[in-house]
Amino acid sequence: MEKRPVKILYQGGSGEIVEKKSRFIANLEIIETEEEALAFIARMKKQYWDARHNCYAFVAGDNQEVQRCSDDGEPSGTAGRPMLDVLLQEELHNLVVVVTRYFGGTLLGTGGLVRAYQQAVQEGLKNSIIIEKQPGRTLKIDTDYNGIGKIQYLLAQQEITAMNTVYTDKVEIEVMVPLEKLEKLQEEITERTNGTAGFWLGEVVDFACIDGKIKKF
Repeated sequence: MEKRPVKILYQGGSGEIVEKKSRFIANLEIIETEEEALAFIARMKKQYWDARHNCYAFVAGDNQEVQRCSDDGEPSGTAGRPMLDVLLQEELHNLVVVVTRYFGGTLLGTGGLVRAYQQAVQEGLKNSIIIEKQPGRTLKIDTDYNGIGKIQYLLAQQEITAMNTVYTDKVEIEVMVPLEKLEKLQEEITERTNGTAGFWLGEVVDFACIDGKIKKF
């Protein structure tokens, strides 16, 4: 089956909200397996040992095939599942979130708890770095100086980032191209340069563009 782009956590973060004097602290971490998720949950429970609740949710696998959540003593369906719903709605993969609650003395009710736990997760996501990982292939393009402007224009149109450019008696540009764009890009470059551009294809890898730079996985 052809791989598709997936949204993943690149850097975990934390966030906190206060609702009627109850503190809700969200911590997020990158995971690949259920075992890694459970290890992180255990660390959070140890760190926040004095809290009333440490609720969690996690998803693992490229197809989100592993999904788990826990209310950790809160009324059934008011914490873990709403937290998991946020991760699924955002189409996120391979991450775990633990929301720690320090009870403030006032009951929030079922609806209030659901909103508070979801808002805490959203706050944690705001303070994390989310990226889109997708399959791509390195492409080296060899051209003369007449063709470079046309190629750079096409790359900008397709939002493809150049990883390296070497200028000698000709120009060689190395780019990472999403697999879905590769065939069309080569056809357009060939057409714009009247067939004078040369191509060298590298291996297929997963990649993401982070702060204008290509990161391979």
